[in-house]
Amino acid sequence: MPAILLRAGSPFAQLWFRIRRPTTSGAKALLRQADGRFLVVRHSYADTRRWALPGGGYKPARETPAEAAAREIHEELGLRVSADAFTELDTTVTTLEGKHDTLTILTAFASSDALSLSPEIAEARWVTSLEELGDAPLSQ
Repeated sequence: MPAILLRAGSPFAQLWFRIRRPTTSGAKALLRQADGRFLVVRHSYADTRRWALPGGGYKPARETPAEAAAREIHEELGLRVSADAFTELDTTVTTLEGKHDTLTILTAFASSDALSLSPEIAEARWVTSLEELGDAPLSQ
């Protein structure tokens, strides 16, 4: 889906989440390089200034958090990381977007730092510290 359509539809999705308050599941991936860098992304929809870990939603009946992370990483960034390469770091519940989201944070090493961004991703950076992002907001 083109980035402009994602941005245009985002306010309606946010309103839907606030009214319906759905229960969702998400996976976020802390992708690392051997030299200490890790990957952060800015999505082309919602708050395009906000940096976050890559990832997305999934249906627990269809895939595990690790499978979802591997799928999202490939779809959004063009990287291939096996679901078996992920280690679960934490699971938390957030209501940041108005929905009840069970969020699983995973980590894995990426074999490459070459990215092919989908329209969902406005920007991606390999960084060694969050300080490199300046005063830009960070996803919680």
